[in-house]
Amino acid sequence: MTKPLTPPATIAFIGLGMMGRPMAARLVDAGFKLRVFDTSQKAVSDFVGAHPAALATASAKAAAQGADALITMLPDGKIVRQAVLEGRDPAIDGLAAGALVLDMSSSNPVDTQKLARDLAAKGVALLDAPVSGGVKRAIDGSLTIIVGGAEADLERARPAIASMGKAITLCGPVGAGHALKSLNNYLSAASLVAMCEALVVGEAFGLDPGTMVDVFNTSSGMSNSTQVKGRQQVVNRAFAAGFTTSLMAKDLRTAGDVAAHLKLKMPHLEQAVAYWGAANEKLGKGADHTEIFRYAEMLAENKG
Repeated sequence: MTKPLTPPATIAFIGLGMMGRPMAARLVDAGFKLRVFDTSQKAVSDFVGAHPAALATASAKAAAQGADALITMLPDGKIVRQAVLEGRDPAIDGLAAGALVLDMSSSNPVDTQKLARDLAAKGVALLDAPVSGGVKRAIDGSLTIIVGGAEADLERARPAIASMGKAITLCGPVGAGHALKSLNNYLSAASLVAMCEALVVGEAFGLDPGTMVDVFNTSSGMSNSTQVKGRQQVVNRAFAAGFTTSLMAKDLRTAGDVAAHLKLKMPHLEQAVAYWGAANEKLGKGADHTEIFRYAEMLAENKG
């Protein structure tokens, strides 16, 4: 078995967005030699400015040069495939046989399975390891990490993964992590919409939204949405959870695609895909996913 990814192993990290930045920072703080790349030169320079031990690179290929492992944290699987395999100066041209790729993005599991086969043909193994927990838990290293792939590859990667997350679960073969992540976000999205609609109706009746959330949290209506997003994001209209409506809509489409690929009729899931797709168009670019409350208000007023 190839040696475990323990510090000071070299890791290439591609994608320094809202989640990627704190995840990469955890790896630097753990003592890994990090080579970073992002299509935004500012993102790279800002990260290296804050973490001088990291090395800035000019391409995915350059980041992967000499790396023991490559981590991607990108918007979707198509962008991952371009960065790793098919784009200009892809990472595969820098990775040596025996390297390990961890796609920690939220990608389509069917596409992930194809990427794994294509990488295997070049002697490179793939784990899909999407995360849950948001920016706050990325910063403190307590993310939930949902893994698909070979158990031996997970054990090899575990020291690096453990610097970013606390709950690490192998869910099945390659693609299983991405499938389960999309289904988890379906549940999250559904509970958030239900809470927001309950708040809209209750407020119209004259109920205090904060009191409603407090009661939900001691009753059978309690959920992650009521506990983490109720008073903190929705009641006070902060709408700053750090995860966009567009990303939630994308994850729901992925869950819907999985069901369709398996030829399963899931009416509620189909409705959720349509609901979040319409909300994304109405709320506009960059809207936080907790702004789904505003969309619920629009619908209530026949303005959606």
